[in-house]
This record gives sequence, C-alpha cells and structure tokens, in this order.
Amino acid sequence: MEEKASFQNKAQNKAQDAEFEKKPHSRYRTARGILIFWTLFVGIGAVGGAAMMFLNPDGSFTGMDGMLPFFQVLPFADVLFQNFIFPGIALLIVNGISNLTAAVLLIKNRRIGVLLGGLFGVTLMLWIVIQFIIFPLNFMSTAFFVFGFLQAATGYAALIFLKQEEFKVNAADYPAVGTDKKALVVYFSRMGYVKKQAYEAANRTGAVICEIKAAERTEGTLGFWWCGRYGMHRWAMPIQTPDADPAEFEHVTIVTPVWVFAIAAPVREFCRRFAGKIREVDYIVVHHMNARFDSAAEEMDTLLKTKHTAFVSIRCRTGKFKIIPGKSKK
Repeated sequence: MEEKASFQNKAQNKAQDAEFEKKPHSRYRTARGILIFWTLFVGIGAVGGAAMMFLNPDGSFTGMDGMLPFFQVLPFADVLFQNFIFPGIALLIVNGISNLTAAVLLIKNRRIGVLLGGLFGVTLMLWIVIQFIIFPLNFMSTAFFVFGFLQAATGYAALIFLKQEEFKVNAADYPAVGTDKKALVVYFSRMGYVKKQAYEAANRTGAVICEIKAAERTEGTLGFWWCGRYGMHRWAMPIQTPDADPAEFEHVTIVTPVWVFAIAAPVREFCRRFAGKIREVDYIVVHHMNARFDSAAEEMDTLLKTKHTAFVSIRCRTGKFKIIPGKSKK
C-alpha cells in the first residue's frame, strides 16, 4: 500500500511539474518584482534622508551645511530653506511616503501600484532636475536621475505586460464558428490579438477555425527574441501539421501578425506547404503601426501561387484595434 501511495504521489508531482512547465513565463510578474525593488529602494532611502534632516536641521553633523547656500535661489528661501526641515518634509512626502505606498500596492498586486510606481519614477527625475539647477553637477544626483528613469521605464513595461497578460479570447463567445464547413480561417497568434481577429472573422462567416502551431518556442521573452530572429532573416519557421487541410475548403482566410514588416515565420511556412493547393483566399494582417502592409499580401500571393480576393489591415495596440483604410494591390 505504501509503495502504491508513493507511486501515486510521484505521478501526481510529475503531472504538476509538467503543468508548471506548460505555464508561460509572466513578464509582468518579473517587471512587477523589479518595480517593487525600485520603489522600496527609493522610498526607504528618502525616509532615511528625511530622518537625518529632521535630527540635524542645520546639517552640521552630516556635513550638509555647505548645501544650504545653494537653496537660496529658490522661491521663499528666506522662510523655507534656512535649515533642512522643509527639504526633509518635501523629501519624505515626494519620494518617501509616495514610493513606499506604491510598494505596498505592488506587493498586494494592485493595478494602481503599477501606475504609481512608474509615475513616482518620473517625479524622482523631476526632483533631480531641480538639484541639477541649484547644485553643481555631482555623482549622487546623476545616479538618482538614472534610478528614476529606470523606475519609470520598469513601470511602463510592467503596465504593458499586464495589459498583454490580461487580454483573453474565449472561444465560447463566438457561437457561429464552424457552422459553415466550406470555409476555413487559419491563424497564428503569440499574444492572443491575432486569435481574436481570427475568431471574429470566423464568427462572421461561420467558418471552421484552425490554429497554426509553431514547432519552436514562441512564448514569453525568449520566444519574442527567437521570433525576431526569424523575422529579421525572413525565414520560415517549422510548424506542426494543421488540424484542417485547407485544400478541402472552398475559401480560406489567413490571419497573420506582422513580424519585422513581413508576415510571421510560421505563416510563411504554412503558405509554402500549401502552395497551389488553396482555391480561394483572403488575408487579415494584424500589426502595431499605421501602415497597410500590402507587401504582406503580395508575399502570401507569391508563396501560395494565387491572388487574394480581399485584404484587411488592422492596427493593434494592447488589445485596441483599428482598421487601416485603403485598397490592396491585387
């Protein structure tokens, strides 16, 4: 019995490990962790600096008394900057309490924490700009300006990654998909944006839907760079055998993202594999720019040895879509 239980536990652990390996790496979680570091680093440092100013207002003990004359160029210097009490209060509020509040919100995984964490990176840079104006150029101010930039950049990246990972496509929302067995929609999608456009196209016509699955890694940050390599060289990426044979359908719609101003590498391989076998085809390309990318349609025509019947170009920015108007060149 013990051996059986041990075997079952091992099998369960193995299944859990396999499930964990399937789960894509979260770029948002990584960026959020880095942002937590920056908010704590800046916040704790600001609180410490403010405490020293409160404990030694004239700066004699900390050696900061020589800085007071530089404050005299600021408004109301004769009232606010005769000692370090007001600068300490300002430091505590602007860079201390603010960043520590953002850190707590980030630890609790609140969306507002991401926004505030990036925003307070900008306020740190503005704080340092004031120092650049009133103090001679120095290493400490320059370093913290760089820290502020890195914090703001991390906050922006975390927000983008969060929006990407929140974007979901539910096949149940498209009930008409598969009702017309004569039409097929094929697509390749890394982030889900192209998948959404494919399902919407299939739902409009009732077409059967089929995903082009790459035989190589395309998920996550490493997958992004690997795909970029294929995109730069205009290579075709190996794909798995599609679940549907496009030669069996009267009409096929190909939905592809744009990689480095051209069609995605897995779609390129799909077009090569089924060259001359597709009876009638139209294209939908999804990208990030205000461009038509008619060249993508021309490339697919060349690879498939046919002429498309329609072409739609859609700009997508973190899940917000816009059709780019124009006429394709047939």
